[in-house]
Amino acid sequence: QVQLVESGGGLVQAGGSLRLSCAASGRTFSNYAMAWFRQAPGKEREFVAAITYNGAGTSYADSVKGRFTISRDNAKNTMYLQMSSLKPEETAVYYCAAGLRVSRDYRGYHYWGQGTQVTVSS
Repeated sequence: QVQLVESGGGLVQAGGSLRLSCAASGRTFSNYAMAWFRQAPGKEREFVAAITYNGAGTSYADSVKGRFTISRDNAKNTMYLQMSSLKPEETAVYYCAAGLRVSRDYRGYHYWGQGTQVTVSS
């Protein structure tokens, strides 16, 4: 089992920045690819970004490329999502997830956190 806990969400104005963190415990964090997804009310869970087990490779949704940066610190068992130039339509619950390989499909991830709310005001 891998336990994941997100933090860093909150209220920010449009154009602002936030950094989300995902702290992992349980099985070896460095064995897993990690990802961020988000889900707005009434919408499906949406891929945001993913990173390989060693941080060498990343993948981003087109909508966040150039504004969001995913990273990880395996020594700290923590993953991050630096978000900038945030838009009101990016208001959602942001989830971190762990899986065996990078995927844009949420079904490819075995472990999930409880989520952290990000609200972007206009």
